[in-house]
Amino acid sequence: MKQIQDGGIWVIPTDTIYGIVGSALIPEVVEKIYQLRKRATDKPFIVLISSIDDLEKFGVKLTQQQKEFLSNHWPNPLSVVLPVVGEKWEYLHRGTNSLAFRMPKDKKLLETLKQTGPLVAPSANFEGEKPSQTIEEAKKYFGNDVDYYVDGGIIKSQSSTLLSLNEDGVYTVLRQGSFRV
Repeated sequence: MKQIQDGGIWVIPTDTIYGIVGSALIPEVVEKIYQLRKRATDKPFIVLISSIDDLEKFGVKLTQQQKEFLSNHWPNPLSVVLPVVGEKWEYLHRGTNSLAFRMPKDKKLLETLKQTGPLVAPSANFEGEKPSQTIEEAKKYFGNDVDYYVDGGIIKSQSSTLLSLNEDGVYTVLRQGSFRV
């Protein structure tokens, strides 16, 4: 796990699909993942966290209603867009002043996140291509450009559900995925 904290990039099984992951706290790592995925640079990545407290690292200030919503729905394959303001996080929010966060339900992944800290975790594929269902498929995309691959077998799940959550705790579904709110 120290390798990720030191800037390594891995492909791992998440609670939804294989993700190409790296520290969300290291701007150079985030940029490298954009390049590897051939992703449009104006689209922010989802950030995996191990607890609601991790949101404070990004300057997120939750209302009581938002805290209640997140406490009732996390951990799950549910990504929630919240305001993240400031130049410090521009490399992550790409000018949108918001980020999607997810606390995964997978206990092993949560333990990993406790050790590594928050991770950007887009799907393991080039933008617009089919997400990898196996490590072999991920290796076809990224080859030796990834430091380490963790084989979780065949994964055929849907992406996470993505929603925005306002200060009153009212949500809007932006992408329906594997989780139903």
